[in-house]
Amino acid sequence: MNDIDAAEEWLDSWVSQVNAQAERSVELSRRVASLTGTAESRDGTIRITVGAAGQMEKLDLADGVKDLSGRQLSREILSVMRAAQADLSGRAAEEVRATVGEDSETGRAVINSFDTRFPSPDEREDLR
Repeated sequence: MNDIDAAEEWLDSWVSQVNAQAERSVELSRRVASLTGTAESRDGTIRITVGAAGQMEKLDLADGVKDLSGRQLSREILSVMRAAQADLSGRAAEEVRATVGEDSETGRAVINSFDTRFPSPDEREDLR
């Protein structure tokens, strides 16, 4: 095998790897776009589902919320929503691991994006 053949073989291999990574990135994008995150209050009276962008898609309130003041209810809803967003972030990280890998540039960018926008409730407390 001469140098030209070796170079062509290397180039073919490189192109194949780039194409495979691009396909995995498209698959990751498709999976992340359909993700949801869900969380529930400790007493089960509030349940929230958020969409792929972290927006509230579903809010279920049990009758027990009637015992809360408006202020308490607001705090609980926000807390559960943040927990649902953190759940979404964890699900996105799972999809990264299943497709492009968390050590890839794409994987790190996606995980960082979700972690920055939707920190876990424990991390959120550290920010105060």
